[in-house]
Amino acid sequence: MNILSKIRLFFFQAKHSALTGLNEKSIASDPFIQFGIWYREAHGMNIPFPEAMTLSTVSADWKPSARVVLLRGYDEKGFIFYTNYSSRKGREISQNKNASLNFFWRELNRQVRIEGELEKVPVELSDKYFSGRPRGSQIGAWASDQSSVIESRDFLVMKEKKFKNEFKEKDIPRPSHWGGYRLKPQKIEFWQARLNRLHDRILYTLKEDGNWEMQRLAP
Repeated sequence: MNILSKIRLFFFQAKHSALTGLNEKSIASDPFIQFGIWYREAHGMNIPFPEAMTLSTVSADWKPSARVVLLRGYDEKGFIFYTNYSSRKGREISQNKNASLNFFWRELNRQVRIEGELEKVPVELSDKYFSGRPRGSQIGAWASDQSSVIESRDFLVMKEKKFKNEFKEKDIPRPSHWGGYRLKPQKIEFWQARLNRLHDRILYTLKEDGNWEMQRLAP
């Protein structure tokens, strides 16, 4: 497919997506089911890194920070990612468990915003995920004191070499400072672009009885 054909396909898909919209009568009553539908469609479009999501955290003195992490699993309990517990985000999470996630799939003109509280996943789950990572990534988890100031690139390479030698011909255990978090959602919003900026926004809010309330928001 040449570049012109790709451009035409992109605008056709974008226009079709914008015209389809969100309808309260057809959207799933369970936000996790609706997320699964959109997530599979994003994968089906071969969008680069459909699992990429912006994680926003807040420090103890209420200063926000954001970065992109990768979704590594989700179910009715929440959305899971893995990182260094001693990193800036890890420190902020220990001080303030409130956080948000944001997915943006440009090719589908869609966005999903999720708000909730973060908790560490069980160590067994972190161990299982870590054991399936590429060996180089496992070494990297040991070598990098994420978010700390280092003197040079050479210093990082030297630490990598140190742990390569230490774990040579051995299984690499998960470091205690590395593992997973689960964001337990309290609000999940689905945003679908529409013509003339009259976008569709459907918000799910978790009620005290465990059920989800669905509401339409003005764009």
